Amino acid sequence: MFEVAEMGHHLSKREYKARVPALRTELLRLQDDLTSHDFPVLILVSGVDGSGKGNIINLLNEWMDPRYIRTHAFAEPTDDEASRPNHWRYWMGLPGNGEIGIFSGSWYSDPISKWMQKNSSHDEFDRELMHINELERELTDDGMLIIKLWIHMSKKDQEKRFAELRKDPATRWQVTKRDLKHLKLYDEFIALANRVVRETSTGHVPWLVVEGTDLRYSSLTVANHILTRTRNHIALITAEAKVETPPRIEIKKDITILQTLKMDDKTLGKREYNESLAKHQGRLNLLARKYRDKGISAILVFEGWDAAGKGGAIRRITQALDARQYRVIPVGAPSDEEKAHHYLWRFWRHLPRAGKFTIYDRSWYGRVLVERVEALAAYREWFRAYTEINDFESKLSEHGIVIVKFWLHIDRDEQEKRFREREKISYKRYKITREDYRNREKWEQYKMAVNDMVARTSTEYAPWHLVEANDKRYARIKVLQTCCKALEKYLKSARQ
Repeated sequence: MFEVAEMGHHLSKREYKARVPALRTELLRLQDDLTSHDFPVLILVSGVDGSGKGNIINLLNEWMDPRYIRTHAFAEPTDDEASRPNHWRYWMGLPGNGEIGIFSGSWYSDPISKWMQKNSSHDEFDRELMHINELERELTDDGMLIIKLWIHMSKKDQEKRFAELRKDPATRWQVTKRDLKHLKLYDEFIALANRVVRETSTGHVPWLVVEGTDLRYSSLTVANHILTRTRNHIALITAEAKVETPPRIEIKKDITILQTLKMDDKTLGKREYNESLAKHQGRLNLLARKYRDKGISAILVFEGWDAAGKGGAIRRITQALDARQYRVIPVGAPSDEEKAHHYLWRFWRHLPRAGKFTIYDRSWYGRVLVERVEALAAYREWFRAYTEINDFESKLSEHGIVIVKFWLHIDRDEQEKRFREREKISYKRYKITREDYRNREKWEQYKMAVNDMVARTSTEYAPWHLVEANDKRYARIKVLQTCCKALEKYLKSARQ
């Protein structure tokens, strides 16, 4: 594959100077046009050491408006980055709509580095490539344009480049011991890179392999490729927007999983509740200490009907935890910054470090619940979200994060009763809004959405736990019990 980038392409200084002004003008026009479109551009720059990757990135920042470019150079993960799932630091660097992001080093760097250091098996490497393809598909499905550039040079040209740099005292620092070590591994590295590029060059995210021996040639080739790909993408999404018609959501009257819950006999007396509360909060506290000491993190997800008691259940959990060990993330309508990114971006931001807990009061499941029912997301967006969510939770689980998901269920009569009670109590009145009453009109639609959510996203690594919540005391104890069992189960499996 890399033979096409060892042909000796060259551009004269005169021709280069003649072409750059018009190219810079077109790049600036493109940036201005991009700010009016709801998608970001991400440029991944990878390749051989000494091939001019840094020079190309610097030129792109020089030729374009840097206010709308976000450049990130990824090296070895910091302690903070290493304590979170593998792709966390890349999600944090993603550009927003109308922006261009440039990654020097990317999600390809880690698996390649691990393999070259003999720290990865064949199965682990294959799994990393699979996750990368999933991630890129997920981002492009959401509208992002990903441009992948591999800057290549032959071993002979790399040796020559290093020799020239080391000869000049002003550039000697650019050649590190690491570069010289990698030079000895050139053949093995290229064989691996060839496989990576081949297996991750897909129809929606292809690689462009560019010869890097001559910087004038490589920089103009890259800039023209960015122009062409971005213009084509603008034309494509503009055409799609004109023809798209959202499909009707058919509301079925079939029995759903929520109707199988036995609500009437799930009650708990005050005395039994108080005894169980003390017992299970103590149990949870001990488990949280073990998780802290072992560096295991956990995510608790709470979904449910309005007024189902999510807040009360969460408070009974946090009462048992050290305030320094957890964060509660209340999820409402996304901010402008969050809207400018993939919908999962705001949830990646709050993933816990090792030994910590993150509790989500509503979550990424809004995509397949409120956004589905209220038509805030197109059919293709919320329907593919089931797969995206499963992939997301799978990555968290593989990292060693325990995921416990709750749906708190109440019936319609109980919900109305709680709405009326909230209106009577001054310090609870803020909890009730016109939106809550309006949502009741779509109860059947939400019920079907919940049924599909549970059916499609209850996995062995992140199962759903349905909680009968007409009786608040019963619901709170069941949540605590379930949480403790899930945390204990993981500890037991980790010891085996």
